[in-house]
Amino acid sequence: MKKLILVLSTIVFIVACGNNASTEKTTETETKAEQPAAPEDPDVEKGLTLITQNDCLTCHQVETAGIGPAYTAIAEKYPNNQQVIDSLSGKIIKGGSGNWGQVMMTAHPTLSEDDAKAMVKYVLSLKK
Repeated sequence: MKKLILVLSTIVFIVACGNNASTEKTTETETKAEQPAAPEDPDVEKGLTLITQNDCLTCHQVETAGIGPAYTAIAEKYPNNQQVIDSLSGKIIKGGSGNWGQVMMTAHPTLSEDDAKAMVKYVLSLKK
C-alpha cells in the first residue's frame, strides 16, 4: 500500500511540475508581482530571467511555499558560498529530494551548469 501511495504521489508531482504551459497560464503581471526587483549583479539578473523562462515557478514561489519551498526560505537556509552554489545547481540539473521533504524536484538536464549556477545565485540573493 505504501508503494502504491508513493508511486501515485510521484506521478501526481511529475504531472503538476511538468512544463505545462497550456494548463498553467501565469500572466506576465502576476509573475512580476511575485518577484522582487532583481539586483545589479549580471549573474543574479540572468538567474531571474532563466527562472521565469523555465518551469521553476510551477513549483516554487518567491515568498510562499508551493509544491516546493519558497525561494526566500531556500535563501535563509543556505549560506551564499561557492560550495552551496555548486551543490544546489547540481540539484537543479539532476533533480532530487530529501532536503525539503520527500517530494522529488524534477531534473533539468538540458540546463548548463553556468545557467543553473546563475539561478542559484538569484535565489540566494533573496536572503533578508
